[in-house]
Amino acid sequence: MAVQTALDPVADLIDEARRVLPGGSFGNMPAEVVLRAGKGGRIWDEHGKEYVDFLLGSGPMFIGHGHPEVTAAVQSQLPHGSTYFGNNRHGIALAKAIVDAVPCAEQVRFVCTGTEADLYAMRAARAFRRRDKILKFEGGYHGMSDYALMSMAPKNPGNFPRAIPDSAGIPKSVQDEMLIAAFNDLEMAESLIREHKGELAGVIVEPFQRLLPPQPGFLQGLRKVTQEHGIPLIFDEVVTGFRFAYGGAQEYYGVTPDLCTLGKIVGGGYALAAIAGRADIMAHFDRLAMADEDFLFQVGTLSGNPIASIAGLATLEVLKRPGAYEQVFATGRELIAALDGLLKKAGIPARVIGEPPLFDVLFTDQPVKDYRDTLKGDKAIAAKFNKLLRERGLMKGESKYYVSLAHDRADIDHTIGAWTEAVKLLTA
Repeated sequence: MAVQTALDPVADLIDEARRVLPGGSFGNMPAEVVLRAGKGGRIWDEHGKEYVDFLLGSGPMFIGHGHPEVTAAVQSQLPHGSTYFGNNRHGIALAKAIVDAVPCAEQVRFVCTGTEADLYAMRAARAFRRRDKILKFEGGYHGMSDYALMSMAPKNPGNFPRAIPDSAGIPKSVQDEMLIAAFNDLEMAESLIREHKGELAGVIVEPFQRLLPPQPGFLQGLRKVTQEHGIPLIFDEVVTGFRFAYGGAQEYYGVTPDLCTLGKIVGGGYALAAIAGRADIMAHFDRLAMADEDFLFQVGTLSGNPIASIAGLATLEVLKRPGAYEQVFATGRELIAALDGLLKKAGIPARVIGEPPLFDVLFTDQPVKDYRDTLKGDKAIAAKFNKLLRERGLMKGESKYYVSLAHDRADIDHTIGAWTEAVKLLTA
């Protein structure tokens, strides 16, 4: 008599994903990670397993999943429609909130994704300067456009300043429009900017590159040399905007660029991103202000839609309250100190890098200041560590712990306990 096996609806769901999705996923996480619900600083998968969530939807859920004030704001708008393809009061209010908060922001243009924001920021610099080349930094992530996927994560880095494509399907000609420098190497950046000042449209940089803080004087030096030659400096603050401070990394590090890009937190978990900056550069988005050859054409079906805008506004209202950032930083500092201490006590060569709201461990005993230094990390140990942590109820990506306002004492204690067990197993 045949033995009947129990049906596993989650396995069926994963099989279905593998049938209808390339690689069985949306391209973000492994096919086996199928998430069902989030609340506060926790998330649950389709098996019902609960995790402390340091993935946070790749960062936007900075005040936690399902925040009641954000949920109420969105519910208040839903009966009135989700998008109009025209101005709406919530989008206008969010633009004003950004201008009031972000040092460089005189005007704002909304899009839906960080990729779009970075692409249009680079295009705005080209329109303003009437030049083509953009300088970016090796290892810097600026979305998924052809230009951004130059030397984002090269497996075999080449000679500076030659760009290396990170993806199939990119025209070879794009390499000639991008110059690549090493993050935190001010001397190299200054030299390239001065050498190519007649060709450069702009310089784009993550002020905090992935997990790498800027070394003292690096951002200040970039600001000085770009101002000296009239070249727009673009801060990609899709990750750091409203995370490191209410005014973003430019407030936190005390350096004001000409343009910045925002995403993740500013949309409250909904599809919204923005380009913000100097009015004379942003004017290129205004058909009435520009000659035809200087006008930067940009429209988007969902840009500035009222659902995302009201969610972003509600999120910013929470973050404006006294003590919000102090709490996030206190949580992050405690977690960093605990992880660093456990690894040191176990004698595991490792460096915990980042800032309190965003950090991770790199398994190396070497200094880490730029992308090539990150390649020294032991990827096998990192993968094993992450696997052990997921088994113990921590959800994170391959790199980055995103800390949220919703992470509480129980989350911190659970995390330190999971780290303690996983570190012991690494040394067993």
